Amino acid sequence: MSIIFLTQELEKMGNPKRENRERVANIVLENKKLIRYLVAITFDVDNKTSIKAAWILEWICTHHQLDYILPHLDEFTRNIENLKFDSAIRPCAKICEHLANAYFSKKENKVKEKLSITHINSIVETGFDWLITPQKIAVRAYTMNTLYLFGLKKSWIHPELKHLIETKIIHQSKGCKARGKYILDLIEKHQKTTL
Repeated sequence: MSIIFLTQELEKMGNPKRENRERVANIVLENKKLIRYLVAITFDVDNKTSIKAAWILEWICTHHQLDYILPHLDEFTRNIENLKFDSAIRPCAKICEHLANAYFSKKENKVKEKLSITHINSIVETGFDWLITPQKIAVRAYTMNTLYLFGLKKSWIHPELKHLIETKIIHQSKGCKARGKYILDLIEKHQKTTL
């Protein structure tokens, strides 16, 4: 199976209904060599099929196993900053949040071994870009969680994130305001435990 086959399956997919995403995800999981093509199509950022590829990549990472993205972390983290379509940014922001959650999980997992400082730096840098540019609520929510978690490792992140939430995000939609307040509370609790 080739990238052409996968592209055709993505184009046939239509809308992001659960059954459509599950069908294409199952095709990819039945032939795991297609995962590298899925990542490549996700970052073909001028092609609208990249949106559907991002949906499937996120579906696999969320509903099957996050480990499938691990061999492709270099490509994923190097290219997330180049995403253009809102509908591709949202699933990639969710994958970033999954990676952060796994990295800080109390359970042992492969993400802790494979996610390098270079990968984390790319996710953090892109996350701040997503927070200062016009993005959908979901992207902001996933990104605030991701940055909060990586701020547990990098002390400069929390003050920057707090400033952005207080000066920009808290004045946006109700959803952004609620998530922003939640993250501010987490930052405050963390600061108290580290004093």
